[in-house]
Amino acid sequence: MGFLEKLFGKDKKTTPFCTAVVVAGGKATRMEGVDKILTPMGGEPLILYALEPFQDSDLVDEIVIVAREDLMVPIGNLCSRKGITKVRRVVNGGATRPESVLAGIRAADPGADLIAIHDGARPFITREIIEDTIRTARRCSAAAPAIPVKDTIKRARDGIVTETPDRSELFAVQTPQIFETSLIKAAVGKAIEEGASITDDCSAVERLGFPVKLTQGSEENIKITTPRDLLHGEAILAERMGL
Repeated sequence: MGFLEKLFGKDKKTTPFCTAVVVAGGKATRMEGVDKILTPMGGEPLILYALEPFQDSDLVDEIVIVAREDLMVPIGNLCSRKGITKVRRVVNGGATRPESVLAGIRAADPGADLIAIHDGARPFITREIIEDTIRTARRCSAAAPAIPVKDTIKRARDGIVTETPDRSELFAVQTPQIFETSLIKAAVGKAIEEGASITDDCSAVERLGFPVKLTQGSEENIKITTPRDLLHGEAILAERMGL
């Protein structure tokens, strides 16, 4: 039973309205001055690959893109040229990621049941992962794709190891992270109000005491953060295209 049903005791419609909020407002500080969102990859701007699976999914009803002010028009024009017709709005982001996410949520259709928050710099998300996570969020209120951590992780203080967590319990969480709308809106708003340091959107929900269900992610669902990541991305794209 989802958050709204628990709160109000009401059944929701069988097929929830889902808004994808694609956050594309980074400053590219680790990309040596290159704007990663519009960086060409395989002949197309990187963000286009992130948008297409949401465009193609029958479970996603609209897309809201959150971008820097200087990117709003170029991104809007790109979507028009490439037929990304589900993009309803391109809105300006805030000073922090939580503020940008909240701007995207507020721009969503007022009737949206689910919000799928995705990094615009993750170009290799698949329709299958999106839809699996949407279905899980419909049942559990909050869901995110993840993959098991392969390396042994150490917790340290002042360079001295203090703990070795059980690797079987560690996962690298990806996006899209999907939530019932009222839950994520309240969670992100509270995190901003309290000045909480959150590393992802799940963290905001976890602060309210709500569990997040993990779904199967993909090793290809990488985030392009550095020039080296871009080289990795080119390799993934070439393999997908059979080159």
